Amino acid sequence: MATLLHIDASVFPSGASSSRAVTGTFRAVWEDQHPQGTVIYRDLAVNPVPHISAAAHTAGFTDPAAHTPDQAAAFAERAKLIEELEQADAVLIGAPMYNYSIPSTLKAWLDNVILIGRTAAVEESKLKGTPVTVVASRGGSYAPGTPREGYEYVQNYLAAIFTDTFGMDLEFVVPELTMAPHNPAMSTLVPLYEASRERALQDAAARAKEVAQRFAA
Repeated sequence: MATLLHIDASVFPSGASSSRAVTGTFRAVWEDQHPQGTVIYRDLAVNPVPHISAAAHTAGFTDPAAHTPDQAAAFAERAKLIEELEQADAVLIGAPMYNYSIPSTLKAWLDNVILIGRTAAVEESKLKGTPVTVVASRGGSYAPGTPREGYEYVQNYLAAIFTDTFGMDLEFVVPELTMAPHNPAMSTLVPLYEASRERALQDAAARAKEVAQRFAA
């Protein structure tokens, strides 16, 4: 049966997080399609992975037989994260925009799974073609043509990783203007926020069904 790797990075719990609401919709549809499948779940806000260390970094370029005890221990943590990613049939990531970029916890996860010669800078890897869906929620609008278009560093960065580096099949779902219900200065934008949220939920459900059907028995 198919395996979904589901990662959330929002610091807010499900009831207060736009990205979690949308990843939750995707996951519900996926599980409906694959009731006997496996979901590997990582909540990076609750259980953050270690930030990359010198030992973990250098171990990636060193023969395992020559690893120091520190390198061996650090690389074992990286290897577990990489194996989870490699073994997934599909990947789902909640990546809210914080201060124009991704949460530091998600960056730490990426730093661990990007490994030259295995997941990156390699002709063929286990990740190539794997569908990855990123829910890139954001408080304002950074869409093309908007005043803050140039401050959009979430989709640009993650496309460089998942598409250009890993060769995965990437699709973004983007609920935006999520601060409108909470910021009085954005109150006139609430209808646009509500429309964006509804569209994101629909897009997540459609993407989940489409990806799940690729692995139908």
